[in-house]
Amino acid sequence: MVTGQRGQAIASRDDLADWLAGQAEEERTEPFTFVIDLSGMLRLAPQRSEHVACAGGEPVLSAGEITFEDGLTVSEVSEVSNQSTGYCPDVTSWPAVAAALDRAGIEGPGAFTQPIVFRHCSQCGQRNIVKDDYYVCAACEGPLPV
Repeated sequence: MVTGQRGQAIASRDDLADWLAGQAEEERTEPFTFVIDLSGMLRLAPQRSEHVACAGGEPVLSAGEITFEDGLTVSEVSEVSNQSTGYCPDVTSWPAVAAALDRAGIEGPGAFTQPIVFRHCSQCGQRNIVKDDYYVCAACEGPLPV
């Protein structure tokens, strides 16, 4: 069961400006939860939201956290990561993010500013974040796929 509200669809800079205007002032410069749904649409929710809820429980092309340079004027994306333990998107999901930002007319970086490498352990099934190229499961110490 997915709890929470599906993220707001952002198809243009105006959509983003309107959505940001409805957020608490102190949250506008903080990261937001984002997903890129299967239609390529950028969806946003407050950071405390789960990615799976933001996507309405559906599969996604990418997911993570996104921060905008000017919290209300929407000049550009200052930071974006693929940090989503619900979906564990690969860093190769960046083109879906770039395309969604481009379609909405929102300036973005050329890649994830904080890329995260996720791996599933074939021995215990645990999800892992790979740090410093150390491909060893944190739970069972089994090897992780490179």
